[in-house]
Amino acid sequence: MLKAKYIGWISTVILLFSTTVVSAQNEPPQTTRYLVPVTIHNGDTIPYVQLPTVYVFKPLNFKNDKERQAYYRLVRNVKKVYPISLEINKAILETYEYLQTLPNEKARQRHIKAVEKGLKEQYTPRMKQLTFAQGKLLIKLVDRQCNQSSYELVRAFMGPFKAGFYQTFAAVFGASLKKEYDPQGEDKLTERVVLLVANGLI
Repeated sequence: MLKAKYIGWISTVILLFSTTVVSAQNEPPQTTRYLVPVTIHNGDTIPYVQLPTVYVFKPLNFKNDKERQAYYRLVRNVKKVYPISLEINKAILETYEYLQTLPNEKARQRHIKAVEKGLKEQYTPRMKQLTFAQGKLLIKLVDRQCNQSSYELVRAFMGPFKAGFYQTFAAVFGASLKKEYDPQGEDKLTERVVLLVANGLI
């Protein structure tokens, strides 16, 4: 009797489970809907979706472990300083736009000094954590983002005297604020890494 009840209970569970599965299979599939911009072409409304650029590069062939290590060191350095170059570019654009709203040169100079002080307070601790190679890379990436060398940017905002001072200071350590970014030549591998990092591919 107990065995019969046990079998009956199992049969009921299986029946309920089978009914649930069949019921679930008969339900229309759940769809995810997204609101996207549209464009009208010849009277038809067509969804307009801007897809990210996909970069495809040939696989790298390293001659030896030294080259392989140098590449992964470059990747690590780009990941560290690329975000800083974006921040600097944003700060420069915001500063330039705000300077256009100020009434006279005196007000602009006062604002530039305040920005300089703020940038020093914000970035000096971070700059101290960079290696020499990362610092030189940052100078190049600033040129990449801003289309102007660090020297030109300092000169434009702070004048030729400070630009010369900072350039001399950098030269003491074997760097140059005048260094330009060359994505088709010397910095071709760096450009590859920057594009991959920027798109979250490495």
